[in-house]
This record gives sequence, structure tokens and C-alpha cells, in this order.
Amino acid sequence: MGKTGTVKWGRIKHRKGKVIMVPESELAYKRPGPNQRYTSSGAKRRKIKRSPKAIVKG
Repeated sequence: MGKTGTVKWGRIKHRKGKVIMVPESELAYKRPGPNQRYTSSGAKRRKIKRSPKAIVKG
């Protein structure tokens, strides 16, 4: 990592119940997978809202 900035990490409960670390900027939103990349109108999705249950407190 460069020295231009530091990354603050948050904890997310993954699909199988494991806890993974993601940047704090991605706590509320996640990147869509290949099947969810486009809307019905054809526009490309940049973010999908993350489930509030996935965010680990503490």
C-alpha cells in the first residue's frame, strides 16, 4: 500500500457466517456480482445496498 492514505477496515459477516474485513467505505454497499451488474433498463449498477444484518458490531 502507498503512503497517500490509510485504509480503515470494518467487519462483515460473509455468506457462510464467516467474518471478513472490508474497507469502511464498502460497509453499507457492495459491488454487484456478474448476474446483478445491469438494471432492467440496461444501466450498469455500481453499488448494491448491503444487508444491515451483515455488519458486525464491535
